[in-house]
Amino acid sequence: MIQKYVYGKPFSTEAVVTEVAAGEGTPAYGRIETEQGFCFTYIMEETDIVYGLGEANRGLNKRGYCYISDCTDDPNHTEDKRSLYGAHNFIVVSGKETFGLFFDYPSAMTFDIGYTRMDTLQVSCAESDLNLFVIDGGSPYDIVKQFRKIIGRSYIPPKFAFGFGQSRWGYKTKEDFRKVADGYRENNIPLDMVYMDIDYMQDFKDFTLNEKNFPDFPEFVQEMKDKNLRLIPIIDAGVKIEDGYDVYEEGVKNRYFCQREDGSDFVAAVWPGDTHFPDVLNDEARAWFGDKYRILTDQGIEGFWNDMNEPAIFYSPEGIEELKGLLKHFLENDDHNSGVNAGTLAVAPTSDTNDSAEQDIDSGASIWPLMGKIGGLANSKEDYRRFYHIVNGEKIRHDKVHNLFGYYMTRAAGEAFERIDPEKRFLMFSRSSYIGMHRYGGIWMGDNKSWWSHILLNLKMLPSLNMCGFLYTGADLGGFGADTTRDLLLRWLALGVFTPLMRDHAAAGTRDQECYQFEDLDDFRHVVGVRYRLIPYLYSEYMKAALNDDLYFKPLAFVYPEDSMAVQVEDQMMLGNEIMIAPVYTQNARGRYVYLPEEMKFVKFLPDGSISEEVLGKGHHYVEIALNEVPMFIRSGKCVPVAEAAEYVDALDTEHLTMLGYAGSEYTLYEDDGVGKEYEKEENYRTLKY
Repeated sequence: MIQKYVYGKPFSTEAVVTEVAAGEGTPAYGRIETEQGFCFTYIMEETDIVYGLGEANRGLNKRGYCYISDCTDDPNHTEDKRSLYGAHNFIVVSGKETFGLFFDYPSAMTFDIGYTRMDTLQVSCAESDLNLFVIDGGSPYDIVKQFRKIIGRSYIPPKFAFGFGQSRWGYKTKEDFRKVADGYRENNIPLDMVYMDIDYMQDFKDFTLNEKNFPDFPEFVQEMKDKNLRLIPIIDAGVKIEDGYDVYEEGVKNRYFCQREDGSDFVAAVWPGDTHFPDVLNDEARAWFGDKYRILTDQGIEGFWNDMNEPAIFYSPEGIEELKGLLKHFLENDDHNSGVNAGTLAVAPTSDTNDSAEQDIDSGASIWPLMGKIGGLANSKEDYRRFYHIVNGEKIRHDKVHNLFGYYMTRAAGEAFERIDPEKRFLMFSRSSYIGMHRYGGIWMGDNKSWWSHILLNLKMLPSLNMCGFLYTGADLGGFGADTTRDLLLRWLALGVFTPLMRDHAAAGTRDQECYQFEDLDDFRHVVGVRYRLIPYLYSEYMKAALNDDLYFKPLAFVYPEDSMAVQVEDQMMLGNEIMIAPVYTQNARGRYVYLPEEMKFVKFLPDGSISEEVLGKGHHYVEIALNEVPMFIRSGKCVPVAEAAEYVDALDTEHLTMLGYAGSEYTLYEDDGVGKEYEKEENYRTLKY
């Protein structure tokens, strides 16, 4: 059962698409206060578990930390970070009382889940204008499925999007892309997509192509398609300010950009320099911006990734002016305070700083306010309060709806694709998001690092994102920032085998990390090849999850709720209805410990192409897993289909599948053409027997 409670005058985010009856009185759980903003307080039992929050830091069980839903461009995903790129305000409390909560509020919201007090869950925001959905159910899994039904069907990508993709910030010319294509094809490592980061554009202008490097882009797109590869370009949120650039001039003429309070177009610097942001919350502006994707689809492009759409801001003119004022003040006082300044430069001020240094800091002559201002130029809260959206004729300050920008930018594309070719699926995923965007595209987990800890962070986010509707998701395999290593990449690929989005992506200036750059290429050919062998199963389970408002990844607790050990496991996940995954995520490990809630078959895809199967009983086991092996576990009484490896998705033979698992079992395979939208046809399903 779901009830809706309305507080104040909520902004309509359109996250929920099913009509939900408004409840009377107050929710059955917790205490609500609305005198100074909004605050929900609930006293947790010692054993209560809290699931949800989608793209959030730390564990699967969110208890014990403070999280802030405030879409943030921050590439350093360390344990102390409270905000990442997405804002997904759905949680499930599982314990003595089990219930779900969705706080539909588009600005910053704090989830203090046993951080201030270990027994207290407190959810708060600055204003009491929101819709609260309270969901009762028999289990966390039941609650999640109810929630999924009211927020609408998850995005369904084309089947080619389940292939492997290679990306790097720094591919600039045709030769760069040809080198990648040839590196994979000549070494027989499977590949379906090559991603185009910002350097393909002319001066970082959206919907343009570098005139020198891509004078005949449609022919180049076709050249890559002839190699059974698709180019997937990036689109950024900022539109470059430049006379003669038609996207800029049209936006200015028609008032399609976000504006300052005085009605002038807001300016923020991003990759192209000074830019304007399209007002994607405005229906007309959103349709205009979305239709620009046609510029590239008309040239043969079939997929995109949206970036910098928190929106990220490097600085604003207002921020620079404030910095100049601080710098001027610092320089004017530099001679008088030179000795003190040198001291404060050497040691950051602390509670033990002497009185004279404290006075210097208070006077504004210290370096610290200046340093703080420089560090705060990017993604400044002040800048987010400087511009406005026009929604149904009403002017709304951006920070009041900040978390919707990425969602509505991707919605612009999704709605446009329905106009461009309503019978065809396009690949689309985004960096920033809010619940509701899951209907228009997937997400990738942003600018991670080549750290072993980020494999585990990647793993723990997967079911949480699924709970919020985001099924098509994955991380930058090998890590985006920092230098990867051969073993790290292989271990991460072995997890990526199972994530719907499987992409190797790296930042400019980092070590080359295409699979063919390392020794013993057979290992990479094999691991990526396992992905293709499993695509019939992975695609089938994805489609069943999407069409039935279900989960692709589930915590063990959702499948084995009565097993107290399974409920505590956070580094193993159920995938679909047949398998469990337990990747290796520690350096130099030759295997790992796993907990099996029931008898399962331990399956390893071996580098010689063979598959080992071993029945393991319920309980704890140490399993050996070499760098060039891909492990998974098949549940008792289940089976999964496996194909022969292929170099691209369209080459897969799905008519001659072999079965793994338990003899005498059956599997219902979902298979369609991978392009169209006739999802409900009976002939899309067939039963395979083992």
